[in-house]
Amino acid sequence: MIEKRQFYINGRWVDPIDGIERQVINPSTEEPAGVISLGEQADVNSAVMAAKSALPSWMATPAEKRIARVEKLYEIYKSRAEDLAQAMSLEMGAPIDMARTQQVGAGLSHLKSFIRAAKAFNFEVSLGDHAPNDIILWEAIGVCALITPWNWPMNQITLKIGAAAVAGCTMILKPSEESPLNALIFAEMMDEAGFPPGVFNLVNGDGVGVGTQLSCHKDVDMVSFTGSARAGKLISKNAAETLKKVHLELGGKGANIIFADADEKAVKRGVIHCMNNTGQSCNAPTRMLIERSIYNQAVETAAESAQIISVGAAYQEGRHIGPVVNEVQFNKIQNMIQKGIEEGARLVTGGTGRPDGLFKGYYVRPTIFADVKNSMSIAREEIFGPVLSIIPFESEDHAIEIANDTLYGLTNYIQTQDSEKAKRVARSLRSGMVEMNGQPRGAGAPFGGMKQSGNGREGGKWGIEDFLELKSVSGWVT
Repeated sequence: MIEKRQFYINGRWVDPIDGIERQVINPSTEEPAGVISLGEQADVNSAVMAAKSALPSWMATPAEKRIARVEKLYEIYKSRAEDLAQAMSLEMGAPIDMARTQQVGAGLSHLKSFIRAAKAFNFEVSLGDHAPNDIILWEAIGVCALITPWNWPMNQITLKIGAAAVAGCTMILKPSEESPLNALIFAEMMDEAGFPPGVFNLVNGDGVGVGTQLSCHKDVDMVSFTGSARAGKLISKNAAETLKKVHLELGGKGANIIFADADEKAVKRGVIHCMNNTGQSCNAPTRMLIERSIYNQAVETAAESAQIISVGAAYQEGRHIGPVVNEVQFNKIQNMIQKGIEEGARLVTGGTGRPDGLFKGYYVRPTIFADVKNSMSIAREEIFGPVLSIIPFESEDHAIEIANDTLYGLTNYIQTQDSEKAKRVARSLRSGMVEMNGQPRGAGAPFGGMKQSGNGREGGKWGIEDFLELKSVSGWVT
């Protein structure tokens, strides 16, 4: 049993003031794997006070010195990669090979991108030749509450901390109580990297407790939150009392539009992408829109692709998907699969219950529905599991109409060999990101959505800008 009851506040590991114990459950076995403490208001106040006290000197630290700390963190991160992978595999169910590559690799890539972007970032710029004595300053927004999810822990922690650190902000991290162990390792890394006391603080807690206390705290200047739309709305309401900035990266219901002229691997690629991380990705292509002329064959290909996906324990090496994160999520997914059946979608493969041979653990059968109407619950709601809905479309305009008919607007996908059509559709889709023909977005590309997928952007120079305020100054003589 791993025991990690302390918080990291003001450069030290401290015992909770008002903490209560919470078990960390291994989703592969349903057995307790660790114990942490959940903080209360006094713990939050202590962390915020430390961040507020550290802010003036960290803001005034030259950017190159802040970047140097992140460069040191990057090197330490590489040395702790296996520790991070083991923690994420244990607590949130990422298969160990996937944890080592994708989960750990995402954080490494983001830190590297922020270092590159920060070195090219000009924190002081002239207004223009027409106003030679006017200057625009980018400066830290202040004390930031960073609230991160369990599904891609290092991805989200590094996206927030890397940007906030180079921007000159001080911060309080509240990782998900479902996957806190990797965040505690990250706090050890921040300490080793030599960030001054109070620049980075960590308080474990749940959303109702620490999350709410941070989002309404009068001395917190910004909340950066990744999670559900429901929680994002509550955070926005809490933050409104103090008019603090709120950055939200929320859910998605991505459409993967497969035209008749798509490449032969498009359907299989879409299935694998949807099922990756056991479907627990906000940008997963969970609605597959297929042009009518290739619909029947594509459904068969999708079913065959899902049927060869194996499911197993996170601690086992190999290419398989693991369990979903907890019992609540498992039950939600089971209910959504059953609802899909009841609403008349055609179950092609998978279904309710655990995969054959797995009797304990939060394992879900890779599931595909065909003949889905976009009005059905499985096409409207974010299931956050290995469940794919296939919808036919008749024309380019029809595909765009279906894709945009959602509350969300995070990532959409296009598969066609007609480059002009691809560009037309990309411009018409109401989403913050569009990926075409299996090509991932480049390192440092902005990540974020429209509509109820949130606001703001993470990654690269755009991620840094989200943690900065603009100050316009006249009479600046150079």
